[in-house]
Amino acid sequence: MVLSDADIRKGEEVSITPFKDKNLTPNGYDLTITEVYIPSTEERIEEGVAKVPPNTWFAVSTEEYVKLGKGVCGQLWIRTSWARRGVISSFGVVDAGFKGTLTLSAFNGGTKELDIPIGERFAQIVLHGLRNEAEEGYGKRSGKYQGQRGVTLAREE
Repeated sequence: MVLSDADIRKGEEVSITPFKDKNLTPNGYDLTITEVYIPSTEERIEEGVAKVPPNTWFAVSTEEYVKLGKGVCGQLWIRTSWARRGVISSFGVVDAGFKGTLTLSAFNGGTKELDIPIGERFAQIVLHGLRNEAEEGYGKRSGKYQGQRGVTLAREE
């Protein structure tokens, strides 16, 4: 079952900080950019506009700190406005019990430099209620990125 805007607003199993009413959608929440990291140039952009060259991989951190209870998971989707500019991304599931900011991986597949304003909405999280609460949340199952803040690249096992 997908959580509605009313379910998200209740905040019983979900906490999003800061919460901006304008980012709430009928069946999800739009996540905003607080940091862009471009590994090829080792640039970390936290204000203004990040300029990502064509054919370049980059990572984005969300401004929002998301906390999910053991009865909810999230699915991440790029906003179509970015896909229409040539951004290619592959997102996954945010496990029940996760808490932290989210690091999103993307690629500028376009032929032109891509302007990414800090504070712009980048992806949507769609929240799903689990049939049964997880026995153990993300923090106990793997927890490798539990509590992360800012762009966090792959961590060794």
